[in-house]
Amino acid sequence: MNADHHPPDQWTRDLDLITTAAMAAGEKALTYFRKNPEFRYKNEDRSPVSEADYAANDILKERLLSARPNYGWLSEETDDDEARLGCDTVFVVDPIDGTRGFIAGKDVWCVSVAVVHKGRPVAGVLYAPALIELYQARHGAEARRNGITIHVAKPVAGQPLRFAIAEDLLPKLKAGYGKDVARVSHVPSLAYRIAMIADGQIDGTVVKKNAHDWDLAAADLILQQAGGVLTGLDGEPLTYNRPSVRHDVLCAAALPALPALLDASAGLHGH
Repeated sequence: MNADHHPPDQWTRDLDLITTAAMAAGEKALTYFRKNPEFRYKNEDRSPVSEADYAANDILKERLLSARPNYGWLSEETDDDEARLGCDTVFVVDPIDGTRGFIAGKDVWCVSVAVVHKGRPVAGVLYAPALIELYQARHGAEARRNGITIHVAKPVAGQPLRFAIAEDLLPKLKAGYGKDVARVSHVPSLAYRIAMIADGQIDGTVVKKNAHDWDLAAADLILQQAGGVLTGLDGEPLTYNRPSVRHDVLCAAALPALPALLDASAGLHGH
């Protein structure tokens, strides 16, 4: 972890800042929830964006950059500015992760905000206002949900692992692995799905290619500080704030479950 050249309490101050901002953005988004917000589909990938996404993004950008004008900015709902690549420290933001679920009136969506320093997250927050849940983590400290320390689940002998995985990927896992897996139904928010591993609700997930930095950075840190890991199929941790913010197939799990999951997922490259 490259958290050098900063006093230890810098990431604590940043965590306080992004927590306050994420909660404000989440409360604003909540005013649109289940009220038929206007939305459109983006041309590049047909993903939806709603007026609530933009309203939450405005709050985050104003609050965060006014407090840390020297930090870079990367958000799903802001045109990318390559100036971020020259910044050691960057805010990585998804104003609403799980917009499809949000539009459909499902509770599982969250505001995702991370501080990324030299390619790795050092402070992260997921705020799910419809569920009244706040996940927080910073480098060097325990992950928390609603102020209570969380940990990944310990494997239980004889019980199948609970994995969130797309139905079409399950048959593509290494032969025999699927018999030890209980598939969890679809979770609309990728960030929240990873947080579910961090607090022991599920054991792991496989993420299809083309997830973005803003889907992952905050949840990555929360999982790491809870005893889990998010990696590529090569087992290496992710690097954020690169020229390309898209990722290939990923695996996330509690540390004891990761090696077998990576082995079983070896053939999924490019899916």
